[in-house]
Amino acid sequence: MLDDLSFPFNNSFADEMEGFFVPWQGDKVPDPQIVVLNIALAAELGLDPTVLNSAAGAAALSGAMAPAGASPLAMAYAGHQFGGFSAQLGDGRAILLGELIDTEGRRRDLHLKGSGRTPFSRGGDGKAVLGPVLREYLMGEAMHALGVPTTRALAAVTTGEEIARNGLEKGAVLARIAASHLRVGTFQFFAARGETEKLRKLADYAIARHFPDIVGREDPYLEFFRRVRDAQASLVARWVNIGFVHGVMNTDNTTISGETIDYGPCAFIDNYDPKAVFSSIDQHGRYAYGNQPVIMQWNLSRFAETLIDLVNPEDSDDAIRQLTNEINAFPAHYQQEWLRGMRAKLGLLKELPEDLHLANDLLKACEGQDVDFTNLFRALAGSVRGNDELARANFDDPAVFDAWAARYHTRLAAEDIAAELRAEAMNRINPIYIPRNHLVEEALKAAVGGDLEPFHKLLAVLAHPFTEQDGSETYALPAPVDAHRHVTFCGT
Repeated sequence: MLDDLSFPFNNSFADEMEGFFVPWQGDKVPDPQIVVLNIALAAELGLDPTVLNSAAGAAALSGAMAPAGASPLAMAYAGHQFGGFSAQLGDGRAILLGELIDTEGRRRDLHLKGSGRTPFSRGGDGKAVLGPVLREYLMGEAMHALGVPTTRALAAVTTGEEIARNGLEKGAVLARIAASHLRVGTFQFFAARGETEKLRKLADYAIARHFPDIVGREDPYLEFFRRVRDAQASLVARWVNIGFVHGVMNTDNTTISGETIDYGPCAFIDNYDPKAVFSSIDQHGRYAYGNQPVIMQWNLSRFAETLIDLVNPEDSDDAIRQLTNEINAFPAHYQQEWLRGMRAKLGLLKELPEDLHLANDLLKACEGQDVDFTNLFRALAGSVRGNDELARANFDDPAVFDAWAARYHTRLAAEDIAAELRAEAMNRINPIYIPRNHLVEEALKAAVGGDLEPFHKLLAVLAHPFTEQDGSETYALPAPVDAHRHVTFCGT
């Protein structure tokens, strides 16, 4: 019975934010079945995996039936999508089932993606299919293991439906966990309607939930913007440092919490290329790998616009001036976070002025050289130990690397640390295993065809990305040279 699920919901958004959502129930589905369950995350949330893996658990996590204490709802939000503004988007195929307080006292949303039409569906069917659901499950867990703030998957559930996509595909729902689902687009929804008091209420709620130390300050809304800006600067720097391309950096996919959300057209680069684009719909490279910091600053500018009347209700010009100053500070904050990550990847402990050029020059050396980004940085631990061969083997023209390596070794000599200790620290930062695009596609193709073993194997390898695993050598290899160009789709 659903009453046996004992979800310890504590639903602040549903209880406090009337007018910001529509109460809504997921669709009834013929045969919900748990396909993958994140047992470790369930325990972290104080949930019983055995109960979740029951028929009642599958019904609850598909959205078909709400367990006791749930307050299912569809959230309202707007957003800029590929630069064009839509005043009403919202949860068109998802519901917030409720909030849980985890074992560390953190409030976390339990959100169901693919649970059916809502008042925000805009003509869509509100459904998801198995392949994209498993992609988001896999990518979120991989990002978590890599130390990147992210939404996570609690479960993937098939529904027993057949959904029209590329032919008929298996219907599925992703049960997703997030610090919250508040987005830049949530603020844009009410700003576009001139609803200043609702904006204030939303900002106060977001501050209390994510930045409670701001409460009571004289400038809470300006400081709120700074905190979101800094969280996003750190997040994008982490993406770039691991070679991740989000693929759909719309303002409705920019969270207030600073977590990565929406793993539709995302991918990891193999060869280093700032212009790398994998999304089928990003025809002009707006969200290319190297554009991500600039786009995040643009998104934050849209966020700042929603806060003008809160920062200074009496003088909008003054508010614009203050917010503009904070927006203009984004590149410096991003560079600081990115360089901190690059120093760690290069094994540099001190902060020296030449580090910025050293890091950038390595990346410039990689361009046009078919250099595997992940493998190069992992190989640099060998350079630290005195052997450049593993790193230089990544270059079509090793002489390009040799010129940079001479400077690198000079820089290393400026620090007094044992080579082995430095190399070990680098190996805790530079992964061996990432969700390589060809492996992800192979695993998803097999799973959709009924064979989940490749998916589970890949998931297990990616859970420990920094540790060499016997028998997993193929998971560290780039795509075969004859592989087709990788293209991703949003899954809607």
